[in-house]
Amino acid sequence: MKKDLFWQARPWQAFKNMAIIFSFVVNLVLVIVILLALPLLIPGLNDVARPLVGGLSDSFIQMGEARIARTISVDDQIPVAFTLPLQQHTQVELVEPVPMSVPATFVLPAGGGTINGVVSLQLPAGTTLPVALDLQVPVSTTIPVQLDVAVDIPLEETELGGPFNTLRALFQPLDAFLRGLPESNEELYDRIANQAVDSVAPAEPIGALPR
Repeated sequence: MKKDLFWQARPWQAFKNMAIIFSFVVNLVLVIVILLALPLLIPGLNDVARPLVGGLSDSFIQMGEARIARTISVDDQIPVAFTLPLQQHTQVELVEPVPMSVPATFVLPAGGGTINGVVSLQLPAGTTLPVALDLQVPVSTTIPVQLDVAVDIPLEETELGGPFNTLRALFQPLDAFLRGLPESNEELYDRIANQAVDSVAPAEPIGALPR
């Protein structure tokens, strides 16, 4: 009799009834499986997932804020080649005697006429002479360089800053999600119980009946 009442409606209505019952049974089974599996997942989250993801997230944050600080020792030979223009007045000192022959004209007294001749003399060593220098001096040498250079570079300003910021942005939401999960089975049950209580709306008070 009950079977006839169930099927006396149209086939489409009977199919919807079966689908609703099947969906209810499947959801009930899934809820039971999840409730049974959650207590087994909490220890794994505490021992593996939360420390691993949290450690990676903190490491990427520290790497993004890190700085490259060290002292670099430079010990090298730098070649130098150029032409140095030299224009100046200076004084030079003779290092050895310098013979000189100078043409000279001698005027005889009392209208005796003139005599053209050559005067030979020698400048002694140590004589100081003023000179004007105008030279192009080629310079080709090697300069030794030995110094310590202090380097302090923020990692964000290097090519590694972009990848570290990307990894930090990927792991921070996952770390925040794992930190928000229950840390024990007792806390899990308490949250489920509190949500079940909150989902039940309080009954509205019944107003006074009119007399």
